[in-house]
Amino acid sequence: MHDENVMSPRQSAGPSCKARHTGYVGRVQISVIVPAFNEEKLLGASLAEIQAATAAFTRLGWKFELVVCDNNSTDRTADIARAAGAKVVFEPVNQIARARNAGAAAAAGDWLIFVDADSHPSAELFADVAEQIRSARCLAGGVTVRLDEKMFIPGLITQLWNGISRWNRFMAGSFIFVEAAAFRQVGGFSRELFAAEEIDLSQRLKKLAREMGRRIVILHRHPLKTSARKMKLYTAREHLGFFVRAVFNQRRMLTSREAAFIWYDGRR
Repeated sequence: MHDENVMSPRQSAGPSCKARHTGYVGRVQISVIVPAFNEEKLLGASLAEIQAATAAFTRLGWKFELVVCDNNSTDRTADIARAAGAKVVFEPVNQIARARNAGAAAAAGDWLIFVDADSHPSAELFADVAEQIRSARCLAGGVTVRLDEKMFIPGLITQLWNGISRWNRFMAGSFIFVEAAAFRQVGGFSRELFAAEEIDLSQRLKKLAREMGRRIVILHRHPLKTSARKMKLYTAREHLGFFVRAVFNQRRMLTSREAAFIWYDGRR
């Protein structure tokens, strides 16, 4: 499923075999892409942690860039991103898939790392990513996650997701790394989906990886710390209603911004 917001392989050739196997010369190796919708409360701290974590790349002599997609925010999201030194692009349609695709279209890196605006990757996690890239066997990957607060039921749900993720090699949308040429070859994130777009991308990348003799990995030694704010911003009744509607009307939940309100209603 091709997305017109994502450059094709012809528009942006992937890294040469020599570059992929032995290192990179004279180009950006890593583009860290952060989609952001009204994230002025958390974005500054997240970008600071991302920039600190990129020490894992600079130690290897790899160049990196930070790209923030302002997904039609009405607050200071874009200003905060610029102040942090990020390249800022704008996506007017409020949809996480389009925001990530817009960031990828502006990215110059041979590899893309998508990080949510409320998540904090560590230098150790980025070092694990670099190890996978240098192996030349990995096409894409994700990571297990942990919440930034101890909460019993949300913690159990998170652990359940981590098990499903590792078993099925489903990449959590909060952190995905992928070879840029492969991302563009499969058409990026689906613009039809307002939720579960990362599962759809995982399936298409797994198919491509099999065809290429490569692999998809889920890292787990250094889980991604991500915000538990949605567990507090929405009541138990709202969460239950969302879950019931997702079970009985999955298609609408996946393809409707209104149905996927937890991600799109702007509550912060």
